[in-house]
Amino acid sequence: MKRLYISLIALACVACSPAPQTDSPTTSERSGPLKVTTTIGMITDVAKNIGGEHVEVTGLMGPGVDPHLYKATQGDLQKLSGADVVLYNGLHLEGRMADVLVKMASRVKTVQVTDTIPEDQLREPPEFEGQYDPHVWMDVSLWTEVAKRIADVFTDLDPANAEAYATNLDLYLVELSALDQHAKDSIASIPDGSRVLVTAHDAFGYMGDAYGLEVMGLQGISTASEFGLQDVERLVNMLVERKIKAVFVESSISPRSIEALIEGTKAKGHDVRIGGELFSDAMGADGTAEGTYVGMIRHNVDTIVEALK
Repeated sequence: MKRLYISLIALACVACSPAPQTDSPTTSERSGPLKVTTTIGMITDVAKNIGGEHVEVTGLMGPGVDPHLYKATQGDLQKLSGADVVLYNGLHLEGRMADVLVKMASRVKTVQVTDTIPEDQLREPPEFEGQYDPHVWMDVSLWTEVAKRIADVFTDLDPANAEAYATNLDLYLVELSALDQHAKDSIASIPDGSRVLVTAHDAFGYMGDAYGLEVMGLQGISTASEFGLQDVERLVNMLVERKIKAVFVESSISPRSIEALIEGTKAKGHDVRIGGELFSDAMGADGTAEGTYVGMIRHNVDTIVEALK
């Protein structure tokens, strides 16, 4: 077994095994749509696309919210306990909610939506100290597997609407396939030496692996980790030596660390600008293109390409 924190092992076991006393009511027993509670916005959006009118989706984490540091409120507990199913990312993304999710699984069907992704497709760089990288949505092909997982969950809980879920999934997979190709083609247009993505924390590794970007972050996979002067100096030297012209801030993280990089490179005679704001652990505002998973990824890709070309 790969080395994971005990809480992650517990969550994995919970996700793979249905809670004994919480068989959700069938469609014939339930009045109204399937009640779904999700953690991060990316899962919320997929659930809405696949479920359509047959599900009522409640997301806990909105725009600008950092899931690594998020603590469940009393209102969240009510939303979780009142659901027919809870969908979460896992892989230690919702770190401070781990205990809550484990306890909730004894009462409500709780599913880790990344649990069908083969382990050999999950990133586990040495600097992650035995943890998997949880930011799988940055590789559209992996997030496709999550969409399929969610469709299977809805079908199992609500077989009467299985045909609708299958149709919605097929339509959504076409959209994801087009998005994946857009990312490949667009990032390939950046000159080889300039395909370097520098951000505040290491959330873009899957994107780098999938689309050919060299990714560097000041912090680790979790924003709970701290960066030090050595981390800043290391990236400053790289930016100066390779004449990288842009770095990026993230919507859910303070720009303080990136501003330190800019000041450091300026002191060494190299001007680096902020290439734009990327969405890493949270999507954009509701009602905007970036408030959807597809729009979020497209925005990230287009912003990176425009700044680095």
